Amino acid sequence: MKTRIGILGYGNLGKGTEIAVAAADDMELAAVFTRRDPSAVTLLTEGVPVVNVSEIEQWTDKIDVLVLCGGSATDLPVQTPKYAGLFHVIDSFDTHARIPEHFANVDAAAKAGGKVAMISVGWDPGLFSLNRVYANAILPEGKDYTFWGKGVSQGHSDAVRRIEGVKNAKQYTIPVETALEAVRSGSNPELTTRDKHLRECFVVLEEGADAAKVEKEIKEMPNYFADYETIVHFISEEELLRDHAGMAHGGFVFRTGATGVNKEHKHVIEYSLKLDSNPEFTTSVIIAYARAIKRLADEGQTGAKTVLDIPPAYLCRQSAEELRAHFL
Repeated sequence: MKTRIGILGYGNLGKGTEIAVAAADDMELAAVFTRRDPSAVTLLTEGVPVVNVSEIEQWTDKIDVLVLCGGSATDLPVQTPKYAGLFHVIDSFDTHARIPEHFANVDAAAKAGGKVAMISVGWDPGLFSLNRVYANAILPEGKDYTFWGKGVSQGHSDAVRRIEGVKNAKQYTIPVETALEAVRSGSNPELTTRDKHLRECFVVLEEGADAAKVEKEIKEMPNYFADYETIVHFISEEELLRDHAGMAHGGFVFRTGATGVNKEHKHVIEYSLKLDSNPEFTTSVIIAYARAIKRLADEGQTGAKTVLDIPPAYLCRQSAEELRAHFL
């Protein structure tokens, strides 16, 4: 029997989830829930109902896993705990500093409802988190470095769009090349947050908005821009659509360390991603973990989980025998 997937929110992540479900022959899209007028939403998949979110509670017995496709700034802190009591859910919450708080809120709701809830699934947090943990276990004495970009950050772009006076925006995260090469050389540089990245914002203002006020609010936003060198450009909507329509991203995770009696042997672990479509790759990760959620739920588990809690075999359709034969 196929795993029935529901999608809440039909923006870039929602569309990416729809595509990822279509590529998984053990899953099917059951419904898409939206805050908009359902008649204004056209899906890629024929025959799938679009339902106003006000009716979502009528679907608790028709959805195996609900994928929450809202933004981390304001949507997911509310939505994930709310729906974790009703459905097995998964989100891509990516505000690293608030993950412990978010986990606690979701865990309480999921346990109260007897559900499984996964938070912070994607590539960072997500796949990069796994690589940091593996590398730290292997090289316990060493240093971690993470670089993002160059690419569009969906979470940071969403955070800028939530600012009063902003009509639309895209934010690019750009690694500082000299810092990247210093890490890759194994020289173990001491790098601050500001040393490693700069952030570049392209912003379309609402008519009459105060550009100086918006720029100040962007640059001082905690957890997003306050710790970075941030460049803000104000452009027209036509320029944004013409020059900034892509959703490419990627990044690097490094662990540098040493082994030997006198730590004479140096090692560099590097894991990298280069992504043409950030939302489509992120949702491909999410759908793999949705498979794991269904397995955990079938085992009777409850509560919040992260990628660090999931055995790799639970992500795959293949049997344990097939995995050992082909991937081990």
